[in-house]
Amino acid sequence: MRPTAKFSISFGLVTIPVAAYAATDSSASVSFVRIHTADGGRVRNQAVCSLEGVEVAQDEIGRGYPAGGGTVVPLTDEDLEALPLPTAKTLTILAFVPGGDIDPLQFGKGYYLGTDGPAAAKPYALLRDAMERHQRVGLGKVALHGRETLAMLRPVGDTLVMHVLLWPHQIRPMEGVLPEREVTVASNEVAAAEALMDSFGELSEDDVHDHYREALEEIVAAKLADREPEFEAGEVQPAGEVMDLMAALQDSVRAAQRSRGETGEAEGRKTTGGGAKKTVRTPKVAGGRKSTSAAKKTAGKTTEKAAEKSADKAGAKATAKKAAAKKAAAKKTAPGRTRRAG
Repeated sequence: MRPTAKFSISFGLVTIPVAAYAATDSSASVSFVRIHTADGGRVRNQAVCSLEGVEVAQDEIGRGYPAGGGTVVPLTDEDLEALPLPTAKTLTILAFVPGGDIDPLQFGKGYYLGTDGPAAAKPYALLRDAMERHQRVGLGKVALHGRETLAMLRPVGDTLVMHVLLWPHQIRPMEGVLPEREVTVASNEVAAAEALMDSFGELSEDDVHDHYREALEEIVAAKLADREPEFEAGEVQPAGEVMDLMAALQDSVRAAQRSRGETGEAEGRKTTGGGAKKTVRTPKVAGGRKSTSAAKKTAGKTTEKAAEKSADKAGAKATAKKAAAKKAAAKKTAPGRTRRAG
C-alpha cells in the first residue's frame, strides 16, 4: 500500500514523522458509467477549454481560484508551497477532547497513519498509548492535497487513525427539517420503542454484507448469458402509512423475535372506545405481565382444583342419596313387621 501523503505530528515539542495511507477503498463500491442508450457507446467527460472549444491534454491543466465576476486567478504549485502555513508539512495538535464531542456530521475520509522511519516508533507508541489511556482524541490542522483541513487523531488497536473533518461552516443549518407541528410522544410509546430496540440484537456478518452489489453482479451475469437473473426469495417488508403506532411497534417486536426463532411474548386484551374489545399482543418485558407458559401453568392448576372440588361435591351428593334410600327402606319395613306365633 502506497502512502498518499507524508507529514509530521506535532505533539508539544515532540515530533512524529508519519505516512498517511487511505483507509477506505472507493473502487470497491458499486459504480456505473454513462452510455449512449441508442448504441451503447461510452459517454466520456472530456477536458475542453471554454475559450477555444478544444480538448486539453492532462499536462496542460493547472489550478485556478475563482475571484468573482467571472475572473479566475491562476495558481501554481510554487504559489501553494509558499503559503505561510505551519500545517503544510505538520499536523499540529490543538487540543485533546472526548471522542463523543465530535459531531459525526463532520467526519470525512479516514487514513491509517504509519511511522515514517525507525526514530518515529517510540513517540508514535507513546502518543497512541496516552490517548488510549486518557480516553481522548486529538484535534488539529493539516494541509492535504493543497488544502488545509481539520483533522482528528484516534487510537485503533496498535494504530493511529486520522479522520479529515469538515469545517463548522460546511455543516448546513437544520432550519426547515423538523416537523412543522409540535409532536407529543407518550411514555408507553417510548417504552414500546425501547423494547423494539432491545429486540434487534447484535449485528451479524450477513447484516454488514453488500447484498446489493451481489444482486447487481447477478443481473450483469444474467444479461451476458442471455438468461433470467436468479434471486433468493426474500421477505417483503410492508409499506404504507402507520395508523396505529403502538400496534406497529408491538408487531415489530414480535417480527424481530420470530426472525431469531424466539417465542414467549404474552397476549393481553385491551378495551377500545365504544366498549369493543381488541386483542393486543404485548412484548414480554422484565417486571411486566406473566409469560404465556406461566399463564398456561396457572390455568392448568386452576382447572385441576376446580375438577377436584366438583368431584368432592358429586361424592357428597351420592353419599346423601344412599343415606336417604336406606332411611326410606327402613320406614317401609316397619309397619309390616311379622308377628310372633302365639
